[in-house]
Amino acid sequence: MTTAGRIALDVMGGDNAPRQILEGALRATDPTRDDGLPADRILLVGPKAELSPILAEHNALDRFAILDSVEVIGMHEEPGTALRAKPKATIPMCIEAVRSGDAAAAVSMGNTGAMVGAATIILRTLPGVRRPGIAVTSNLTGKPTTLLDMGANAAPRGSDLVEYAIMGAALQEGVLGVKDPRVGLLNIGEEDKKGTRLTKEARDLLLESGLNFVGNIEPDGIFTDCAEVIVTDGFTGNVVLKLIEGFGSFLLDKIVREGKRVGQPLPDEVLSQAMRSVDYSEYGGALLLGVNGVVVIGHGRSDSNAVHNALKVAAKDLDSDVNGRAVESLAERAKQRPTP
Repeated sequence: MTTAGRIALDVMGGDNAPRQILEGALRATDPTRDDGLPADRILLVGPKAELSPILAEHNALDRFAILDSVEVIGMHEEPGTALRAKPKATIPMCIEAVRSGDAAAAVSMGNTGAMVGAATIILRTLPGVRRPGIAVTSNLTGKPTTLLDMGANAAPRGSDLVEYAIMGAALQEGVLGVKDPRVGLLNIGEEDKKGTRLTKEARDLLLESGLNFVGNIEPDGIFTDCAEVIVTDGFTGNVVLKLIEGFGSFLLDKIVREGKRVGQPLPDEVLSQAMRSVDYSEYGGALLLGVNGVVVIGHGRSDSNAVHNALKVAAKDLDSDVNGRAVESLAERAKQRPTP
């Protein structure tokens, strides 16, 4: 096939590699599924000698193309050091495949910092973007909300948050079909004067951006239908993301235990729906917005379901040309900014 829509998958990324990663790829390309991807859209990146026996177990030895890579960047390695020491590891090889045109997207459940670093160095940022941001689209309110940055840029400028807002809005419009999405700025209060120097600077810039900016949003606003795009710095965003994951699991577990204790358990259908709304595996992966290529970063604990969904995220973002839409939006907003 043409490589225009091919996805390079890091088979060695994450705590459950390579078996769960391979099983996710097999699941994503299952021809009996309505949402199945063609197998030739997946390029496996990893040690062929280790992958072949697992594929053979599933009678899928010849299903995928494999880019042989025997080095792996571990989850706890320092990203910069690891990328310099292991330029042929699976993560940089996935990103290099996008740069060279052998693939159009890269997906990894591995070291987030290494993925962000490799993508930024090898692919470079889009025109009008200083630093990329990680976007997570969740369904906590019953409809998709895009949160960013979730960990790529811990010390941004106010202008970075505006870029994130523009790209997040382009994602909502282009991929999710939301017209003129509302943009909110995560803050400790709704009042104009609340927050840090960063949030005050970002708020002033967002007011001039031409976006549908609805102002400051307190953290509880994430769980209400107050905005389709919510922006923050990467440090705060990562804390929020992990808090949502942890508290969601804690609360559901407590509800189940208390229901059993009083003899009134919730119906399985209700529990299943609630669990899906906070289960990271249902979202698949986060999109690194702002680089020249589609890059999806999954959770380190991802199972085959999460990998399957991450591949679906990458395919959908490719097919909807989210990067092209982001470039257009960035250029258009730049024209609208008032001249100093």
